[in-house]
Amino acid sequence: MKSKNIKLLLSCLFIGVLTSCTLNYDPVSSYTELTNGVPSDTTQILLKDRDAAVSQRQVLYQLLRNRQEHWYLDLELIAESHSDNAYAGTTGAEVVPFENNGLDASNPDLERDWDRYLEDIAQSNVLINGLDYLLKKNLVSQDEYNQWQAEGKIFRALVLFDMCRIWGGVPLITKVAQTITSSNIKEIYPIYYPAKTTAAECYKQIESDLTSALQYAPDMKTSDKTLLSKTVAQAMLAKVYAEKPIRDYNKVVEYADMVKSTAGLTLESDYSNLFGFDSTTQDCKKRNTSESILEIQYQTGDANWASWMFGRDLTSYDFYFTWAKWITPSRDLIKAFDDEGDVIRKNESIVYYACSWSNYYPANNYPFMYKARSGVNSIIKLRLADILLLEAEAKVNLGSLGDAATLVNQIRNRVNLANLPSSVTSDKTAMADAVLKERRLELAFECQRWFDLCRNDKVEPVMNAVYAKDSGRLAQKRTFDKNSYLLPIPQTALDKNNNLTQNPGY
Repeated sequence: MKSKNIKLLLSCLFIGVLTSCTLNYDPVSSYTELTNGVPSDTTQILLKDRDAAVSQRQVLYQLLRNRQEHWYLDLELIAESHSDNAYAGTTGAEVVPFENNGLDASNPDLERDWDRYLEDIAQSNVLINGLDYLLKKNLVSQDEYNQWQAEGKIFRALVLFDMCRIWGGVPLITKVAQTITSSNIKEIYPIYYPAKTTAAECYKQIESDLTSALQYAPDMKTSDKTLLSKTVAQAMLAKVYAEKPIRDYNKVVEYADMVKSTAGLTLESDYSNLFGFDSTTQDCKKRNTSESILEIQYQTGDANWASWMFGRDLTSYDFYFTWAKWITPSRDLIKAFDDEGDVIRKNESIVYYACSWSNYYPANNYPFMYKARSGVNSIIKLRLADILLLEAEAKVNLGSLGDAATLVNQIRNRVNLANLPSSVTSDKTAMADAVLKERRLELAFECQRWFDLCRNDKVEPVMNAVYAKDSGRLAQKRTFDKNSYLLPIPQTALDKNNNLTQNPGY
């Protein structure tokens, strides 16, 4: 074992230094924030007092707001451009492989994502583990300990959920490693260089984090949807139990029903309230929407920079609008909206501008992703419509087609679409396809489509066909097959840790 390698991995994975990139304008933490306790030869006091715990809790909330590269920008690439919803948008070598299925272990965006997700887990572990010491020393109250632990576990579950859906089994890190000494090297070494667990084991950890958080997480507030609340945990459990490694459709329904019973949570009657922009006030149309479960909010002067990666920032119309944008809506998605007569959701999802490039469409009438239309618009991480349609998916698989149809029709009626016909609602296969299509139209550009295809075993039939019918899509590099459901683990991660193994097919 080389001390240089140990120090490198400690820095990258467990200490959680927040490395910056050209898009990261607001780093939220530093080495000293993560090690503000007093280290000794064998232990690491992670949080020295209550103020340190308050600060570390705030770090997690800041990460949700300020680290859009991996959990929003790159997740859009994976969920939308790697599916039939969008093209990559630019000609950059790092983004084109998501569109043409040419991904490999050298992709720099996947490398960034892997490192950032692990850094996020390290940050949550500092709070979760550090609170144990503070409670033992009576430096925090039992109520503070319970709530902050719950929030830390919900945050860790959110991160692990994304990692599991992208890579399957990943290193399962729930502790902060002690300092390596000659007496503990055999015990501590595997923590520095963790092996990849199975996907089922990862999902079990997510399940454990979320279920243990349910009792003490704060209640959802209608006036503040930014909280890692009990309803967030319930919504995430509904999503977790829909995934194949831990699938239980009865539990999907159970937790979806809990979400639906949350006081004050209801579908917005006006779909445009979710993503709208008020040109008069130069502000988003509505924050804390009635159907938001977890919302990341931005204010004037504290904007979300990711908006100008996708199109125009309506608070500054020409800001950075000189180069091609990511996540260009596909012809196949546009046709899906048009075939359904879905005017409302299409207009809230896609907007046309004149621009100076013509990578996929004529420059004078170019479509852009429209659900991040300004730096002050919220990013809605979880919302009720997603959970209702996920429950519909579970109901179909449980054979309750009528219940599934009721849920889907509720979503359709909100945007002035008719109920599904009886020819669909009476046939299980047709209803499963209808739910999947409804999720596509309702949740376009909300980082869902690729994972919907994976969860429903639709990657090969949908994606291998779309290249032939979508005239604007770049030529397919590789055929989608059973190994395509997971993405490659970055080569840099494999080089650092010999206990990791590459996913099949890469």
